[in-house]
Formats: sequence, C-alpha cells, structure tokens
Amino acid sequence: MGAGPHPITVATLDSPLGPMLVAHAAGTLVALDFDEQAGRLRAHLQRRYARCSVVAGDPDPNANRCLQAYFEGNIGALAAVKVNLAGTAFQQRVWAALQAIPPGETTSYAALARRIGAPRAVRATGGANALNPVSLVVPCHRVIGSDGSLTGYAGGIERKRWLLRHEGAIG
Repeated sequence: MGAGPHPITVATLDSPLGPMLVAHAAGTLVALDFDEQAGRLRAHLQRRYARCSVVAGDPDPNANRCLQAYFEGNIGALAAVKVNLAGTAFQQRVWAALQAIPPGETTSYAALARRIGAPRAVRATGGANALNPVSLVVPCHRVIGSDGSLTGYAGGIERKRWLLRHEGAIG
C-alpha cells in the first residue's frame, strides 16, 4: 500500500475515552490512536505511507461500526476490522501475537516474547508493542507487567485500566 494510489483518510471518532483519530485507505484501517497522539499518528503515516496523500474525511464505515459496537459492549467486534500493519518482520510477529490475545485476557511482555519465539527479546517486544499503529484493534492494552501492574500504554494508564475493565480482564 505504501506506493498505492489510494489516499489515506483521517477522521475523528468520539469514544468514551475521548476523541480518536481513525486513518484508513481503501476500506482498510492503517492507524488508530487517541487525539492527543496526532503527532505520533502523522509521523507513522509519513514514515510508512510517504507516497500516499493524507486527507480529512469520514471514517471507514466498517471500522466505525465495529469500534462503536466495541464501546457499546461487544468486546469481540474489533476482530472484524480489516487492518494494514506496515512494519518490520519482527513488529509483524509481535502485532500478530497481540491480535491472538482474546478479549478479557492479558499477557505479560515476557510471555509475549516467548509466544513469538524470542524469549530474550522482552524489551524489543515492548518496543514493537509501543509502535503498534492500530491501537485497540491490535490490543496492545492487554499487555501488562509480569507482576500484574498496568504499565506502558501510550494512551495513558487510566485508559488502559478502563479498557481492561470494559473487557472484563480486571475488576
């Protein structure tokens, strides 16, 4: 997609956690982040899709419907969102492992590293987790510290707590 003719459309979606920026191209979600992370989202789009134009517009109907359903309580709804996860091979492995964490469950950074066959790469796994371009849909919020602590979420720990409560992973 990096050299494709489709423009990337960025729309704002209201959520219980505040405004979110939803970037999509040709029916595929390419980035999703919280409004105050707009700079991070723009940097990702420029780095990964330099040849595509970025325009403001309406959200992708399918992604919008799935996100609304998720926030209304259908915690499995995000599985139906089609994503394009442009990243390195290592990042792709981490992001695929994140997508395999079921709603309502959590894992640790160390367990995630083991899951992708790189048990010594805990920090690199955490770094790839932090660069996840499609927050919520690729559920980086489901990764917690080995001691059960809520650590490392670009959207903020309070949002992470809300998401994990919403999904029933924590009380």
